[in-house]
Amino acid sequence: MSDPTEANGTAGSAEAAGSAESGGGPGRHVRVVLVDDHRMFRTGVQAEIGQTEQTGVEVVGEAADVDQAVTVITATRPEVVLLDVHLPGGGGVEVLRRCAPLMGDTEQPVRFLALSVSDAAEDVIGVIRGGARGYVTKTITGTDLVNSVFRVQEGDAVFSPRLAGFVLDAFASTDAPPVDEDLDRLTQREREVLRLIARGYAYKEIAKQLYISVKTVESHVSAVLRKLQLSNRHELTRWATARRLV
Repeated sequence: MSDPTEANGTAGSAEAAGSAESGGGPGRHVRVVLVDDHRMFRTGVQAEIGQTEQTGVEVVGEAADVDQAVTVITATRPEVVLLDVHLPGGGGVEVLRRCAPLMGDTEQPVRFLALSVSDAAEDVIGVIRGGARGYVTKTITGTDLVNSVFRVQEGDAVFSPRLAGFVLDAFASTDAPPVDEDLDRLTQREREVLRLIARGYAYKEIAKQLYISVKTVESHVSAVLRKLQLSNRHELTRWATARRLV
């Protein structure tokens, strides 16, 4: 369930902030909006990097879906938005599309850094084509995330190590990527579950990773099997492997 929009500066624990303490550096300051549909994750990021005196990061707003994100970003005009790829209402790419004028502002540009559990090439390439300045996964440390935020604020491009290759490969090619009609039938969340199933994760592990219930995972798996006309997770794994989604 989506949470209501909330602009806040709630401080987390001193211990959590300590791990990101060295990221900001003296005198540096950046205003950030967190966009993620999982409240617990937003709370964790706030606690980890949002101690402004130590990190230089000021969290000025939060949002849980596309409409909330556009509203909060427009109202607060942060320097950097930490943006999840998979959001209710159209995903991170839709947020980028609707915020394009803010990204193009020459005097006060809003820059986006994708922060997602997904490390799939299509997700990375999609948000970079949409205008994001970088893409890091949720395994990143607090210190590295603070450093990444400041680098994006300064106009740099930032990627988790193995993800940079996806972008280089995509933009080195002049050919548009082929359209996979079967894959296009799936929602972003179904694709996420599909990849984790294909990697051998159990339902409980997927539920924990995606902050959803086991029952919801089962529902997504059933929907994927139905849409792809597959019978079981073994066929699903072969299907995903053949398309290099694993």
